[in-house]
Amino acid sequence: MIDERVEKLRQSILKVRENIEAAALRAGRDPKDILLLGVTKTVDVDIMEIAFDLGITSFGENRVQEFLRKSDIIRRQCAWHIIGRLQTNKVKYLDSRIKLIHSLDRMELAQALNTRGEKINYVFPVLVQVNVSGESTKAGVSPEELKSFIFELSKLGNIKVRGLMTMAPQTDNPEDVRDVFRTLKKLSVDIERERVENISMEELSMGMSEDYTVAVEEGATIVRIGSALFGERVY
Repeated sequence: MIDERVEKLRQSILKVRENIEAAALRAGRDPKDILLLGVTKTVDVDIMEIAFDLGITSFGENRVQEFLRKSDIIRRQCAWHIIGRLQTNKVKYLDSRIKLIHSLDRMELAQALNTRGEKINYVFPVLVQVNVSGESTKAGVSPEELKSFIFELSKLGNIKVRGLMTMAPQTDNPEDVRDVFRTLKKLSVDIERERVENISMEELSMGMSEDYTVAVEEGATIVRIGSALFGERVY
C-alpha cells in the first residue's frame, strides 16, 4: 500500500513540475524561479514526509494549529508557510520556523506580527494579500488601498514585506482568471517603482491546482498546490 502511495505521489509531483516548466518556458522564464508549495491541509504527516523525500520541501498550512501539530512530529527539515487567513489571537504561537506568511491583509494583524517578532527577535517575512477580483467572500486589501497599506507596513521593523498574494475566483476555465494574475503582477511592479524602504516585491504567490500554469505564465514565483499533488480531499 505504501509503495502505491509513493508511486502515485511521485507521478503527481512529476506532472505538476512538468506543467510548471512548460508554462515558465512559454513565458520566457526560468522554471527554477518558481517554488512549488505543497498545500497540506488534511494531509497526514507520513504523506508529507514522502512528499519531502520526493522533492517537495516547502509546505503551506491554512491553520496555525495544524502547523504546530505537524511541525512537532514531522521528521524533516521543511520550510513552513502560513497561507490561510491568520487570526490575530493565533499570532502568539508563531515562531522562526515560519518562512513566509501569505495572508497579511489588515493593520491589526501586521501590528500583532510585529509585536510577536519583537518578543522572539524574529522578522516575519510576509506577503500582502490583495483581493484583486473584488469578491466579497475573499479576504485581502483592495488594489486601491494597497499602496497606502504598504507605506504603513514599511514602518514596522519586525515584519518584512516580500511581495503579494491573491486568490483567483474558482472557474472551470483558467483563462477566465488570467487578468487577475496579470493585475497582481502589475501592482507589484508599481509598488517596486516606489522604492519603499523595508518593502520588496520579489515574490508573487498566485495560482492553485486549477490555474497554476496560467499564474506561472503571468509571473507567479510561488504556486500553492494541494489536490493536484495529494488528490481531492474532503474538508
